[in-house]
Amino acid sequence: MALIDRIKFDAPSDDLLVWKHPSEELVLGSQLIVNQSQEAIFVKGGHGLDVFGPGTHSLATGNIPLLNRLINLPFGSRTPFTAEIWYINKTVKRDLKWGTQGAIQVIDPVYNFPVSVRAFGRWGIRIEDSRKFVSQIVGTLHTADSAKIEEYFIGEIVQRLSDALAKFFVEQNISAFQASAKINELSTFVGKDISAEFARFGIEIVNFNVERISIPPEELKKFQDILGRKMEIDQISKSQVGQAYTTMRTFDTLEKAASNEGGVTGALLASGLGAGLGLGAGIQAGQKLGEAMNPQPAVSAANDPVMKLQKLKQMLDGGLITKEDFEAKKKQLLDNF
Repeated sequence: MALIDRIKFDAPSDDLLVWKHPSEELVLGSQLIVNQSQEAIFVKGGHGLDVFGPGTHSLATGNIPLLNRLINLPFGSRTPFTAEIWYINKTVKRDLKWGTQGAIQVIDPVYNFPVSVRAFGRWGIRIEDSRKFVSQIVGTLHTADSAKIEEYFIGEIVQRLSDALAKFFVEQNISAFQASAKINELSTFVGKDISAEFARFGIEIVNFNVERISIPPEELKKFQDILGRKMEIDQISKSQVGQAYTTMRTFDTLEKAASNEGGVTGALLASGLGAGLGLGAGIQAGQKLGEAMNPQPAVSAANDPVMKLQKLKQMLDGGLITKEDFEAKKKQLLDNF
């Protein structure tokens, strides 16, 4: 292969992140031309060595010290040697898309409910450390455009995103079903969490945005049904507590009314509660109180055997009739009932 005197790369597209010079047969004294927003890096044995910034560089033993140390280049012009030269595009790529192909399983910290979450957004990168990037990412590839880099890192994003989402929901104490209202905070949180991982590969995250969080409709419907039943159970529990409280307050009122010596209500309650008849008597007494406070129409009361018995009892308690008269009349009413 012919020796190369002039080494240059004019990228056909800004999407091309790295490009490998096709020839590895180089010669001291050749001109290495690096355009703006580029870096050129010598690679030997998979290791990134000397890096050159924008400008025109004449290759000599003095300006490629790491490579010279590795292969012990002899002094003198036009000396041939072999090495790879990679051109790195240092511009920022801001409009890269990312998304989860499958759902990420998280446990909702608010409802303690398993949720399948999918997320989508955009991210931007810049190659910050050419040595790290070439050594750990490029490998044996001859080119690496944004699409290949994106494909490589989507798995990294999803893996980090799964942990970051779980931590975000727990630390912020919010439900996964409320995540859409916290998109900005979530983007910042996840961006910081994954930045360290990308820095390990020589890549700087310049922006990371979560644009949409979605939950499968069937899971959302299932959760809504479960939440609806839970709310019903909670309401029933609250109702039972409220009913117990009302019952206790009713007995307090009944006891106070029973201690009142005046009026029909006091007499009726005294005949129930005073006899020590327990809860059943209390309920009956409550019914009597309601009847006394809300009397039925005269026609209905006249034909009501219960009302007749109550009047007979009042007459017995008042000494207007004898016990024998009361028992005889009660038997007559019960036989006709």
